[in-house]
Amino acid sequence: MPSILNSLKLLADPTRLRILLLLNEESLSVAELQEILAMGQSRISSQLSSLKKEGLLNDTRSGRNIIYTADLPLRLKPIAIEAAKELPEHQNDLRTLKHILRKRQDATRAYFDQLAGKFGKHYVPGRSWKSLAEAFLKIHSFETVADLGAGEGTLSQLLAQRAKQVIAIDNSPKMVEFGQKLAKENKLPHLEFRLGEIEQIPIADGTVDLAIFSQALHHALHPKVALAEAYRVLKPGGTLLVLDLLQHSFEQARELYHDVHLGFSEIELAEMMEVLCFREVTTTLVDKEQQPPHFQTLLAVGKK
Repeated sequence: MPSILNSLKLLADPTRLRILLLLNEESLSVAELQEILAMGQSRISSQLSSLKKEGLLNDTRSGRNIIYTADLPLRLKPIAIEAAKELPEHQNDLRTLKHILRKRQDATRAYFDQLAGKFGKHYVPGRSWKSLAEAFLKIHSFETVADLGAGEGTLSQLLAQRAKQVIAIDNSPKMVEFGQKLAKENKLPHLEFRLGEIEQIPIADGTVDLAIFSQALHHALHPKVALAEAYRVLKPGGTLLVLDLLQHSFEQARELYHDVHLGFSEIELAEMMEVLCFREVTTTLVDKEQQPPHFQTLLAVGKK
């Protein structure tokens, strides 16, 4: 039985308390604790050693990792939980933990990334990413779709083959004119181009089933405003899909591509969506370019 007095001394340290509160929520590895707490491995390992010595946590080996779990005595648990209210970092720790657990649930991602890397290396007649994408577009069941920051409207044209209405929004008059011309030439009467900003979307409230930002959000001056606008135009139960760059350090992108933001981290994008009350938010890395600067593509999905 851990000493109550010694345990209280240990819990008086904010870092040890943060660690113990996290491990009380979920069993974690040192690497996961590093990501949540933004601290070095040696500092975290030292604190874990002190907590383990006092009998406040257990550890088990899982492959190459050691997984730690809190073992708080019943008398200490309410004290620790009450003390959490005094920690300014606690709520952010819990939010970050939630994203760590989401990533862990996708433990097979690396395996499927390997499979994806093999796709197309060996010739099989008729098999390609383009054909798969076209096939999935054919079966989607969204009636009204908003392509936000549509550019020339390539995605909009594909979506218009299935949706009852596709509204493509872009702030370039030339792009809108070009898109309208293509829609007419390709006989897509359900595709409509509108001139407007993604931070002030010219679409009525609650009228869209699916809203898409495809490599557009990093061009927004205020991404949160653009996401809030997408939430506004979606119907209850509607879906937001964001394809954008994972956070990077290629500064030249600001001049070459007129990027306002150098991508977004998974946690940053998910938190922006959750703050706006999007539900069932998931994030996934879906592609990595082989050529420098090795841009990675981030997919985020959420429900209104």
